[in-house]
Amino acid sequence: MTELDKRLILLSPEDNCLVAAADLPAGSQVLIDGEQVTLPHTVYLGHKCARYDLRQNDKIIKYGAAIGHVTVDSPIGEHLHLHNLVSDYIPTYTHEAGAQFVSHPSHPSHPSP
Repeated sequence: MTELDKRLILLSPEDNCLVAAADLPAGSQVLIDGEQVTLPHTVYLGHKCARYDLRQNDKIIKYGAAIGHVTVDSPIGEHLHLHNLVSDYIPTYTHEAGAQFVSHPSHPSHPSP
């Protein structure tokens, strides 16, 4: 069994990311695979952090499946989110100025409000 901080969740043994079960402020000490790690940045509840050192373009594995890749080298404990991770499968949308979500026509069984 992997020694892991109880504030982090490993969803599948193949994963190279962990999910925060609580907000973890920058500077927090966490145990990742038996190694004491100081988080370089805040990792928010439900967000991911690197389980291992990751190199630019490494695939991110979550639930045992690739969900995207990192855009920069990311050390163990690094917060993985929109600033350094992109999906390889679907567009990534944000609420930043100029970005918009795609609108879809309503379906008869799900009319628009």
